[in-house]
Amino acid sequence: MTNEINLQSGEVRVDNVSRTYIDAHGSSVEALRDVSLTVKPGELVSLIGPSGCGKTTLMRLIAGLDHPQSGESYLDGEVITTTHYERGFVFQQSNLFPWETVYNNIAAGLKARKVYKQKKHEIAEYITLTGLEGFEKSYPHQISGGMAQRASLARALINDPKVLLLDEPLGALDAFTRMDLQDKILELWRHRKTTMILVTHDVDEAVYLSDRIIIMTPRPGKIESIIDVNLSRPRVRTDPEFLALRTEILERLHLVSSREAPEFYI
Repeated sequence: MTNEINLQSGEVRVDNVSRTYIDAHGSSVEALRDVSLTVKPGELVSLIGPSGCGKTTLMRLIAGLDHPQSGESYLDGEVITTTHYERGFVFQQSNLFPWETVYNNIAAGLKARKVYKQKKHEIAEYITLTGLEGFEKSYPHQISGGMAQRASLARALINDPKVLLLDEPLGALDAFTRMDLQDKILELWRHRKTTMILVTHDVDEAVYLSDRIIIMTPRPGKIESIIDVNLSRPRVRTDPEFLALRTEILERLHLVSSREAPEFYI
């Protein structure tokens, strides 16, 4: 790749962040309470927990798509106040522009930043890197869900983000496509050393991909515990150590749902 990768950039820090919403009935809903965490440059971290525990809310705050009532989020020491291409976001649905080809979808960010002429040669590199050769002229409705998510990854990464936020990007895919995309994410992560934060409900996915796994409590979301995944790569889902860690996380998730969790800082 032609990009220069800065291994010292991409640290995400969240300090005492809280977020409360008003629902459709006018009631107050506390999504996050005093959450603090640090994700190191080049780290791949997963957020896991019960539905509604604030995982996506936390991701939106880091992306700059939302703002907390209290606390701050930072990227490399700078307060996050709005969206920026340095924080790429891949959603559960691909969110590709249906009227544009795969090539033009990947190019969209470059055009928005007015750097298309200088960087358009990189589009072919990302198409190759994400395995989309032969689909450049296809429209989103002409490709599979897995291919659409590959295009979403390419569209986010071509902007050379310091951190890539992945909000259940594989949740809607079948099991075989999901495993294939997990390996593609790992390949991209190893190649670029981009900091990645993944929201997932899949414990196997978290163990397979992550350096660390952050378990969150039911609403209001707090960090209940952090697990270091000290397994060598490439990981094998049937290895006894993999299965033992998977069992430990499932047990912790069960406990999380049955008691009030303490505040936890990393």
